[in-house]
Amino acid sequence: MYNSRIVGLGHYVPDNIVTNDDLSKLMDTDDAWITERTGIKERRLIKKGSGEGTTSMGVKAAEMALERAGISKDAIDLIVFATLSPDLYFPGCGVLLQEQMGMGTCPALDIRNQCSGFVYGLSVADQFIKTGMYRNVLLVGSEYHSGGMDFTTRGRTVSVIFGDGAGAAVLTREENPTKGIQSTHLYSEGKHAEELAIIGPSTKRWIPEIVADYDEDDSRYHPYMNGQLVFKNAVVRFSEVMQEALLKNGKTTLDIDLFIPHQANLRIAQFIQRKFKLTDDQVYNNIMRYGNTTAASIPIALSEAWSEGKIKQNDTVLLAAFGSGFTWGSALIHW
Repeated sequence: MYNSRIVGLGHYVPDNIVTNDDLSKLMDTDDAWITERTGIKERRLIKKGSGEGTTSMGVKAAEMALERAGISKDAIDLIVFATLSPDLYFPGCGVLLQEQMGMGTCPALDIRNQCSGFVYGLSVADQFIKTGMYRNVLLVGSEYHSGGMDFTTRGRTVSVIFGDGAGAAVLTREENPTKGIQSTHLYSEGKHAEELAIIGPSTKRWIPEIVADYDEDDSRYHPYMNGQLVFKNAVVRFSEVMQEALLKNGKTTLDIDLFIPHQANLRIAQFIQRKFKLTDDQVYNNIMRYGNTTAASIPIALSEAWSEGKIKQNDTVLLAAFGSGFTWGSALIHW
């Protein structure tokens, strides 16, 4: 039985910075309104016509992660790509990334677990390595939200939150059981599936119906979020799954060197920090700069935290996520 260990991290965000003041020119909002509710000051959004997309951002993050890992793309045995915003309805981004990077014929697996996508993907990669089936796995989380957002007053409660970007991790086999991913914990509760969702277009309303019914003012074509319900569930599920990871590994909050939550809302992260009595040095947040990048948020934060020297050898790192589905999960890592 092997362990899996993260040996390379990378991230990419578009150059285009969009501040709260910029958004106030498009909708009835202002910096104080957005900051108070989300903690976000700015986000990165792909410029229309730039040619960037979910896969191309993932490629840039993956190339950085591979370079830092010192592992060739040809040594990758499996690609796992997490996103809610694929370039194509099908096929998924995994094979598109494989082609753009000039990789071989290794399998590519797509994860559709939205905000929990990276943690779910981490668990999948971990299991493949632990069973001995694969040695090296490339895990990517990438999101192009802005192309599908409603940047009017009607859509402001959702559109001010999200940003574009990508993060990636390279995992490899580790024979020391005390190193690497110690455990992952995954859950879902489908009864709340449509409380954070895009209802249409979908296969319930295939192309002829969509064309016939299309209305630019139809909110079904943009993300819907029941914000209060999401917040209430998030703080409960975050707490549960974090505590489970600590108990499973005989750890307490004092053992956490760095906690990286999914960057959903700074108010959620701050609530969890207070509840677990974590110091500022024990928690890493970057939502202020990037907004919520869904499946990309944890790998972007991991990559930044590692680059800034906030993650060191032998550190205990705790990851947790909650999002659409509802899905949630955690991972405890001994770096």
